[in-house]
Amino acid sequence: MVSTAAVIGIGTIALGMVLTPGPNMIYLASRSIVQGRQAGLISLGGVIAGFVVYLALVAVGVAAVLAIVPWLYTAIKLAGAAYLLWLAWSALRPGGHSAFEPRVLPPDSRRKLFTMGLVTNLLNPKIAILYMSLLPQFVDPARGHIIEQTMILGLTQIVVAGTVNALIVLFASSISLFLKHRPTWLRIQRYLMGTVLAALAVRVAVAE
Repeated sequence: MVSTAAVIGIGTIALGMVLTPGPNMIYLASRSIVQGRQAGLISLGGVIAGFVVYLALVAVGVAAVLAIVPWLYTAIKLAGAAYLLWLAWSALRPGGHSAFEPRVLPPDSRRKLFTMGLVTNLLNPKIAILYMSLLPQFVDPARGHIIEQTMILGLTQIVVAGTVNALIVLFASSISLFLKHRPTWLRIQRYLMGTVLAALAVRVAVAE
């Protein structure tokens, strides 16, 4: 069975990633502001479907990698730590832009909204590296049931990301208006998330 520490760890990383502006946040915020909350929620359904696709693929892949080439664990760990550091730098560097300043978008059908949410997530490098590089290092082969551990950790990420993204959809317009007149709050959010991601990168790199 997966450890509580692993669940908390992947949940914290998922929270840091979902709060760091990226393709999913930009698309969901843009759609919600331009076309309304319903359109944002339909798009979110596509994003969550993308998470499920990644989880299904990785659940089998993690077992194979750890069983056949266990030395790749070190490479996976270092790659994951490097990516967290890159996200931290992206959040902390000067000149960052808010996801709540979207470009003008034409209205889309429900099918296109769902499909675009799915495609945006599947092509999101943040999510690809999360599932391919970061999540596997929280799986402990000594605890057995590798696929079960992977599923629990993946579902934890989906719950965290889905909840936060749903809140972004519901409050996108209000957040956009708030940040428009309070740039200091945007900088605080970036610095806070950047610091958290940097600390997690160090922890991942030095963990046994």
